[in-house]
Amino acid sequence: MEKITEASSVFNNLEQMSTRALLEGINSQDQLVPRAVAQIIPEIEVFVEACFERMQHGGRLFYLGAGTSGRLGIVDASECPPTFGVDHGRVVGLIAGGDTAIRKAVEFAEDDTEQGWKDILEHEPTPHDTVVGIAASGTTPYVLGALEKANQQGLLTAGISCNPNSPLSHLAQHTLCPIVGPEFVTGSTRMKSGTAQKLVLNMISTSLMIKLGHVKGNKMVDMQLSNEKLVERGAKMVASELQIDQQTAQEWLLAHGSVRRAVAAYLKQKNNEQL
Repeated sequence: MEKITEASSVFNNLEQMSTRALLEGINSQDQLVPRAVAQIIPEIEVFVEACFERMQHGGRLFYLGAGTSGRLGIVDASECPPTFGVDHGRVVGLIAGGDTAIRKAVEFAEDDTEQGWKDILEHEPTPHDTVVGIAASGTTPYVLGALEKANQQGLLTAGISCNPNSPLSHLAQHTLCPIVGPEFVTGSTRMKSGTAQKLVLNMISTSLMIKLGHVKGNKMVDMQLSNEKLVERGAKMVASELQIDQQTAQEWLLAHGSVRRAVAAYLKQKNNEQL
């Protein structure tokens, strides 16, 4: 299999380039990424619909990867609870080498074909769950082994890679393959490939959370109030929705813990007063 992600960069003699030329070269390559992602929106759509159907029945979404790919999955999963108010176990990010590998590479962890499924087993998977394998190369053993087992156990599977016709593409039930071309630094898939994976993950999780009802209009009505900035943002949402002043909105927000509950409680009280 020809690995586009390992192909030689279209640029050469990088060490001889000026800072401006380096930055412009990287940027010119980065601009290819959203175009590549746009090409696979139909495939992403089919997958999101299938995943949504399972999540409606209590299913969870697992992201699985090694290195940059694993870290991207963990970032996306970890942002779902504060942004959308879902339980921490609803979207789960797993990385080869465990939590240590989030900050420091764990040698040869990605080469273990058994560990990926073992990591998923710790969460007691069911056929309602979905596993998304993330691997720029499409050849990571940690990911491939997990998806093979997931398929056997009746879970929904998808694979995000940047090499067409990779083992991951053939193994996953849903193939999501934005082809971004060779990296600016040959083989450095943390660059365009990583950016493409991040965009696809954003699209998957955000569209699912919207479809699951965690956004109203364009507002994150279930977001966690974990800092003053988010409290202020939430109070503005409540004030706008109910046409009340900011201070009153914040009092209702803090009393009820989320924009959704604050609005519902306020409207309920007003309705009772009118009876």
